[in-house]
Amino acid sequence: MQKTTFHISEMDCPSEENLIRVKLQGLKSVKGLQFDLEKRKLHVYEDIPSPELNKILDSLNLGSKVIQTEAINPADLPESHKPEKKLLWTVLGINFGFFVIEMLFGWISGSVGLIADSLDMLADSFVYGISILAVGAGINRQKKIAGIAGIFQLVLAILGFLEVIRRYLKVDENPDYKMMIIISAFALIANAICLYLLQKSRSEAAHMKASMIFTSNDILINLGVITAGFMVLWLDSPLPDLLIGTLVFGLVTQGAIRIFKLSY
Repeated sequence: MQKTTFHISEMDCPSEENLIRVKLQGLKSVKGLQFDLEKRKLHVYEDIPSPELNKILDSLNLGSKVIQTEAINPADLPESHKPEKKLLWTVLGINFGFFVIEMLFGWISGSVGLIADSLDMLADSFVYGISILAVGAGINRQKKIAGIAGIFQLVLAILGFLEVIRRYLKVDENPDYKMMIIISAFALIANAICLYLLQKSRSEAAHMKASMIFTSNDILINLGVITAGFMVLWLDSPLPDLLIGTLVFGLVTQGAIRIFKLSY
């Protein structure tokens, strides 16, 4: 049996881990996966090395790079830590719930930053939903859902970019900075809970390392929207909100493309 260790530079939260799990599940040579999100490492265990492994990981554009390859005893194959459906349903519910909340308050407050963050939560919901399908459904069904979800997410991101342009050209009113800060703070807590639950499922210690939390894109985005809210107050300008919204819509577009790539 062969163990190949990859460094995945952009794998910094559980949603990227689930993308990789779903993408590699159809590779028959893979007998085990072991993730280290803190160090951004992936260990792949294969009975017969497959030339497709590197191509599949490269297709996700997560910055995968082989660190080392070594032969191991099959007895050293680690226990699977595939998340159970109940856990995936829980984190999906949290993410989708905050998608609705942030989208609603984003429109009420006039904040494109909150709207963009809501779409990022929706993207995570799609990933967890596809992972639920992967637990017990066929690959063809999973690919079909991934394709639809990816296209839908991409369309929403494009509409978001158009909204940023519209507001930059025609809207002078500042967004409600208080609502931006409060809702984003709750979204940050929600993301931290999701990270905690997913980490707890992999460790009897049931703790979550701070280094993992603060390298998560989701939490950095929440902090970015909160910062933008304070900048709106300080500068008396909607530009910080438009700037963070543009940045997050870019990340949402990137995530949509990764989701779509699960369909082939």
